Amino acid sequence: MQRLCGCNHLARVRNVLTRRAILGGALGGTVVAAAGTGAAVAAPSASGPATAQGGRTTLTPDEALELLKQGNRDFLIDRPLRAAVGRERRLEVARSQAPFAAYVTCSDSRVSPELLFGRGLGELFIVRNAGNTVDAVALGSIEYAVAELGVPLVMVMGHERCGAVAAATAVVRENARFPGSIGRMLEPIIPAVLRAQSQPGDLLENAIRENVRRIVEQLRTAADPLILEPQRTGRLKVVGAYYHLDTGSVDFFDEPRE
Repeated sequence: MQRLCGCNHLARVRNVLTRRAILGGALGGTVVAAAGTGAAVAAPSASGPATAQGGRTTLTPDEALELLKQGNRDFLIDRPLRAAVGRERRLEVARSQAPFAAYVTCSDSRVSPELLFGRGLGELFIVRNAGNTVDAVALGSIEYAVAELGVPLVMVMGHERCGAVAAATAVVRENARFPGSIGRMLEPIIPAVLRAQSQPGDLLENAIRENVRRIVEQLRTAADPLILEPQRTGRLKVVGAYYHLDTGSVDFFDEPRE
């Protein structure tokens, strides 16, 4: 009986390992069969795609943006996550980082940049708060990512049915009041709501996009030379985006004009 139990246990272990491999586990350099198909899928390697040179990524702004776009396309078709998240990658980035994008987005639990774009450890420098606003702390974080880490891309992303923007809309339309520091947190969003009031369509969704546009405009025109100068020379792009909760797609609706 003990021998039979041992065989069953080993079979279960093999099944678990097989499932992990199919889902794109941590066995870098190997090839596994995709679930439900006969196609071979390369397992993730230890290193991320952003090759570093002198401690910084070598990706251009357009290359960095395309990585995010491709990652979201993969997310939409449920392609197995191939991000570099294993032990080798953890050790690789433990002493230094070379992210290829700074990402400003909402704290909403449904909005996780690494998952939406299939990215791994050390690839995104993320600034998150309710309503994806940019105060002095957030702006300093972005400036650090650009000036010290050399990111070629800054992404500002709002999302469908954002609770913080909805609350700011209630302040404008209903003179709503919120306890604690929530009211002060909403103040930077109110100008976006006021601007959106004159636009046709759904006020909340317009305000969410307007909130992104205002931040992007600030980073493109009214920021410190730490951010303005690399944009002028083509080493940095600032892009605005909108995440659809229902579909999982990201609309890169505010890209800089060439």
